[in-house]
Amino acid sequence: MQIIENDKIQEKIYIEKLSNGLKVIVIPKKTQKKYIIWGVNYGSIDHKFMVGNKEITVPDGIAHYMEHKLFEQENGTNSLDVLSSMGVNANAYTTNNHTAYLFEDNNNKFWEGLDEFMNYVQNPYFTDENVEKERGIIEQEIMMYDDYPDWKLYMNAMKAMYHKNPINIDVAGTKETIAEITKEKLYEAYQAFYRPDKMAIVVCGDFEPEKVIQEIEKRMTLENAKETVKRIYEDEPEEIVKDKMEAEMNISMPLFMIGYKDTNLCENQIKKDLALDIIFNILIGDSTKLYQSLYEEGILQSEPTFIYENSKIYSHVLIQGQSQEYNDVISKLEEGIEDLKKNGIQDEEFERIKKKLYGEFVKSYNDAGNIATSFVQNYFRAINPLDYFEEFKGLDKEYVMQILNMVFQKDKKVVSIVKSK
Repeated sequence: MQIIENDKIQEKIYIEKLSNGLKVIVIPKKTQKKYIIWGVNYGSIDHKFMVGNKEITVPDGIAHYMEHKLFEQENGTNSLDVLSSMGVNANAYTTNNHTAYLFEDNNNKFWEGLDEFMNYVQNPYFTDENVEKERGIIEQEIMMYDDYPDWKLYMNAMKAMYHKNPINIDVAGTKETIAEITKEKLYEAYQAFYRPDKMAIVVCGDFEPEKVIQEIEKRMTLENAKETVKRIYEDEPEEIVKDKMEAEMNISMPLFMIGYKDTNLCENQIKKDLALDIIFNILIGDSTKLYQSLYEEGILQSEPTFIYENSKIYSHVLIQGQSQEYNDVISKLEEGIEDLKKNGIQDEEFERIKKKLYGEFVKSYNDAGNIATSFVQNYFRAINPLDYFEEFKGLDKEYVMQILNMVFQKDKKVVSIVKSK
């Protein structure tokens, strides 16, 4: 068993690789809440792959469809309902690059819940009837997301940015693509990716690490297939598709998003993540002159949101906000970025923001759910979240300026607007 300690936050992480290849990560924490999340390295971007020598293409949205279907059991029960009846809070989600199943227990029902949890993830039950029944439910979900202004804003930014990268496809697919999903295709995708070597379980709470690892291993029935799986992605051009996309929806306040397509995928992702956070806070954080002036003029009502997303095949930064005068805000942000490039970052400001972000990161380790989710998400990026603390030490102003000039390039910028009808 591997043990990783971090004195700064007094955390000790236990990592065990089971005999079938599954990684179990245990983070003991003296809290009543017990949290478990089971991540699968399979998301919406994985719609074409090789299994052995056979090339397989599955319909867009199948990873999300499978997440829905795994709860349904052969005995007629729904595992989500079963877990809820125990008093544990169960859920699941699908992203671009992974799917996760989880539950949170505050009522000493963890071991009972673990039986149901590990049973349904390992025992898919797909039939023509139950696959067809789900189609209408997911169609409604797709239509619901189509009506969300924030989602429209994001997807239009992805479509403006990426030519061939599957991140520009909705996680749930479309009504047309999910019409092609069958039980056979679901089993094909399940057998390719729901394998121990493409999974990780993270547990956080008041546990004895050895005991919880033994209990998980006792309930494991999955084995790795002999054939290798290789994901297939088309080469993505460096240039953007178009610099602006607009949509109209029934909203009271227009939404804007500025995105920068980042084609430098070989950086130290932790260090880069921290550098981009510092850049955003210096550019338009709630204590900056730019934000204060926009707020006092009534152009911005709240601090914009900053998003950095990256994987082996995509990377971009996004700044999102709300304003009636969105063109003015976008112009001011662009001016702010160019001024920062030209004039550089002040030493005092750099150190102040660095300390602020460090404090926020330490504080995030107070919640078991946040910790476990962070470890699963970062596991599939080959990142140990505790390494953030080490990278903070060596982060200097020169590196942050290097990232600023590298990522925020005018020819890689897109703008997405959702305005009032």
